[in-house]
Order: sequence, then C-alpha cells, then structure tokens
Amino acid sequence: MKKYIAEMLGTMVLVLMGCGTAVSLSCTSADPNLAAMVIGTALAFGLSVVAMAYTIGGVSGCHINPAITLGCLLSGRMSGKDAGMYMLFQVIGAILGSAVLWVLTSNAGVSGTGANACQEGVSVTGALLAEIVFTFVFVLVVLGTTDAKKGAGNFAGLAIGLSLVLVHLACIRYTGTSVNPARSIGPALFQGGEALSQLWIFIVGPFIGAVLSAGVWKIFAGGKE
Repeated sequence: MKKYIAEMLGTMVLVLMGCGTAVSLSCTSADPNLAAMVIGTALAFGLSVVAMAYTIGGVSGCHINPAITLGCLLSGRMSGKDAGMYMLFQVIGAILGSAVLWVLTSNAGVSGTGANACQEGVSVTGALLAEIVFTFVFVLVVLGTTDAKKGAGNFAGLAIGLSLVLVHLACIRYTGTSVNPARSIGPALFQGGEALSQLWIFIVGPFIGAVLSAGVWKIFAGGKE
C-alpha cells in the first residue's frame, strides 16, 4: 500500500499547488491572460512534479498521472494490477487536493478550482488534438528519462518537471493544459458546468497520447541502434 498512498499524496500536492496557483494568479490580476499568470502556473505544476519526484520517487516512481502510468504499463514496466491501483489512488489524490483548494477558495470569496476547458476560440477537436500531442511529448520524456539503461538517473525528476513547465507554456492557451486525467477529474468535480461536460477530452486525449508515446519508446528502446 505504500506506493499507492505515495501516488495519492503526490497527485494531491500536484493538483493543490498547480491549480491553486492558477486560481490565485487569475484572481490577483486584472487580466487573467497576462504572461505572468501563464508562467506562474507552468512553474507551479513543474516544480510540484520536481518536489514530489525527489520525495516519493523512491517509493512509487512518482507517476502522479494516469497517462504516465498507462505509458509505463504498455512499456512493460509494471503489472496491470499496479497500474489500476495507481490510477485509482491518483484520482483520489486529485479529488482530495481539489477539495482542499475548494475549501480555501470558498472561504476567501474566490471562485474556480483551476479546472480544464476549451479556451476561447478553441474547438473540441483542437483541444483534443492539443492534449494528445502534448501528452505524447510529456510521457515520452518520462519514459526516456526513467529508462533503466538509457535514462537520466537522478536527474530524471528535474528533466520531467522542466518538461511539464514547457508543455504548460505551449499548451495552456488551448486547454489550460491537462496532460493528466487525474489533474482534470478532481477540479472538474468541484467546478462542474463546462469543466465537467468537457472532462472526457482530458481523459481521452492524454490516454491516446500515452499510448502513442509508449509505442514510440518501444521502438527507441528495442534492439540495436
């Protein structure tokens, strides 16, 4: 159970810190679209991953993302049972993190939980494509940097966190950036409305991206150069 609890706590921290920063910056800025908000949110999510990677990485591997877990499963790095339990506890952690954020914002007169949704002018197809592409890039980085033979060793957590910052900077204009079904499920449950009706995009898209990245990494990792 240690690794499952670790995944729950790690995902909770990711959602609380990342979504919490997004909500705080949007409420303290006259213009929620300011570059400072985008950069701050990107850094919050990336730094949360770095912090958790070096905290629980030795316990569970610090997936804190069902898309990463799916990528690891398809790459043969874990069993189906572990993958299912990881995903379950990741979602529970995301809900807990969102619950804490909801309580804090409700008592501060602030609305929103940092949920994902199609941004202004972005179609459902565009949002789905963005989530597929950027999740593919992110999970591929994870699979590459954590590979037992070709990975980055102790620097993997830093590389993964920085790549998540990069993904947020590039994707936030289209979907608010999910690339993580658990991160989207928790906030959507508390925010409801559009976030809940569009939730399927942020589950289907990241999972498709993860499947593609696992396939590509198998090609990279298999056989001789």
